[in-house]
Amino acid sequence: MLDHIKLERFTAFEQLSLKFSPGLNVFIGENGCGKTHLLKLVYAACDVSTSQKTFAEKINRVFLPSGEQIGRLVKRRSTSSTGSVDVTRTVQADGQDKSLTLRLSLTNHTKAPAKATVSGAHKQWQEHKLTSVYIPVKDMMANAPGFRSLYSLRNIHFEEVYADIIDRAFLGALKGPTDKDRKRLLDILQQSMEGKVISRNEEFFLKSPQGELEFTLLAEGIRKLGLLWVLIQNGTLLDGSVLLWDEPEANLNPKLMRTVVQILIELQRLGVQVFVTTHNYNLLKEFDLQLQPQDRVLFHSLFRDADRNVQAASFAHYDALQPNAIDDTLAMLADREIRQQMGELGQ
Repeated sequence: MLDHIKLERFTAFEQLSLKFSPGLNVFIGENGCGKTHLLKLVYAACDVSTSQKTFAEKINRVFLPSGEQIGRLVKRRSTSSTGSVDVTRTVQADGQDKSLTLRLSLTNHTKAPAKATVSGAHKQWQEHKLTSVYIPVKDMMANAPGFRSLYSLRNIHFEEVYADIIDRAFLGALKGPTDKDRKRLLDILQQSMEGKVISRNEEFFLKSPQGELEFTLLAEGIRKLGLLWVLIQNGTLLDGSVLLWDEPEANLNPKLMRTVVQILIELQRLGVQVFVTTHNYNLLKEFDLQLQPQDRVLFHSLFRDADRNVQAASFAHYDALQPNAIDDTLAMLADREIRQQMGELGQ
């Protein structure tokens, strides 16, 4: 599993060192604190263990800086600057746990990914494959027909995470019967969606007793459940894999958040390492209500200090989470509502 990430002068971060939970990791923080950037860096490190891309090339493709100049990812300064990323994971080698670190170093003058320096346990990193999936905020299931061929043939301005998630969704089902754990999760999702997902000619449909409904006609919240169903059904999300999901609450009715959180916690219990970002109180409260003492979880709060540098604080329990911009905002809204009502009563 992924253990730790260390950043120096990379995008929003001046310096950051963050330890991960082997189970569930939930990131909160105001806009611009780098939550999505952390997920993309972790995903890039996971992906290069199975692809032929270098760490620098994958980072460049998932961030897509202007002109594909990777040096633009170094934190901006008026003078020359050097940035770095270190991602550390634990693998089993010769019956023992072994720590591997993958490192990227570059300057703000570095243009091509080939000019960046990738060091550390690069060869060993690729010897130990790590299945991963990144679910971006924007839904791609409805846009799947023809997208992969267009992306491979044309230079279109899409971060590679969008092409990758479609590739993961189109993987064929595993051979043999579905194991009981996966079947249980699939049944939960099917009950919420009132159907199951099928694909035909690169198009996804929700098949229910009423017929087949193409994804372009489905609510986006149902598409999110459908994507989870597909990734579980085709074996992408199995013990030892990594799921990174950017704002699962986007376009999701609060009623369905209970199902999403239930699935994420169950995946963590089955050995999937989960990374989630959120701005939503309902989603956080669902985690708080559904998590059990044996669950492995860390809540990470990203915030800016007095010097406007991004810092992180991690907690094992939601109640201890500080600073908590989501709770603070809800408290301010409650205070404003009380003042408004008191003002009306005083008239």
